[in-house]
Amino acid sequence: MTSASPTRRDRLAVAAEVADALALRHPVVALESTLLSHGLPPGRNLAVARRLERAVRDAGAVPATIAVLDGRAMIGLTPAELDRVCDPDAGLAKLSLRDVGPALGLGRSGATTVAGTAALADAVGIGVFATGGLGGVHLPAPGEPGTWDVSADLGVLARTPILVVCSGVKSVLDIPATLEVLETHSVPVLGYRTDHFPAFYRRSSGLPVPLRVDDPGQAAAAVAAHRALAGSGVVLANPIPPEAELDAALHDRLLTEGMALLAERGVRGSAVTPVLLEHFHTASGGASLNANEELVVANARLAAEVAVRGAAMSERVSERFDTAPPGNAADERGEEGA
Repeated sequence: MTSASPTRRDRLAVAAEVADALALRHPVVALESTLLSHGLPPGRNLAVARRLERAVRDAGAVPATIAVLDGRAMIGLTPAELDRVCDPDAGLAKLSLRDVGPALGLGRSGATTVAGTAALADAVGIGVFATGGLGGVHLPAPGEPGTWDVSADLGVLARTPILVVCSGVKSVLDIPATLEVLETHSVPVLGYRTDHFPAFYRRSSGLPVPLRVDDPGQAAAAVAAHRALAGSGVVLANPIPPEAELDAALHDRLLTEGMALLAERGVRGSAVTPVLLEHFHTASGGASLNANEELVVANARLAAEVAVRGAAMSERVSERFDTAPPGNAADERGEEGA
């Protein structure tokens, strides 16, 4: 007699607090785990993890940090599970969306990237996600004419109706090409209180954003309207706080050194970002770590504010339809036009 195959419920474990919030249509914000497991040094990663969740709570939403542990997608982590994700000896793999299914099926553990986190958040009905930087189109290595190295983040956003709040993309990427791919896939890019697309450690990449919003309510309204028309996600580009921005000369020197290091080592694909971040962290004397922490906390706070406004808008719409008299919009419009 063969055992039954695991069901989707067996593989998706939603924390009670998160499940209750979703059932009541209260605001929830998804948070990724790759930043914690692979992007920050031990000790600091756990402090940042706690700070992110606190920022979401302080803004009125419920945090849902996401990871895969022992073959189960954990949507919201206990303190012990958060400790495990941040433990350098835990050996968590880096899981993009292509890796999540196999990890679940094989009983593995891993930290989820933007792509993996967005897909798992959407699977349980979470519509807002905060991260540091979005993946994008990689620049070709020196001497190469072009590249096919495009982050899975962009493909997932093309078909997943989730709002991603981020500080743009890292300056090591081909930012014009990244914006072009987002446009091709009908993913709106909104600049939060800015007319320029951010470049992670720097507030501006020098490139314009197609649309600008100046408060969480505007962002929530834009996202709601887009979801009524399309199945793709939305990017809300939130520049790093001015006081945390890296000095321009320091940033440019680190970027030049980092690109040379990548070429020297022949680094490609998913290994590029960790190597580059490590160089920034060590060569900047910790300045880039401070910048990274402040921008991701600011994004978590903004994501929660937008989620709160979005939940309030949804509640008002629900109340309107619950109390509306019989009839439909088409009938009413026809009477007005008669």
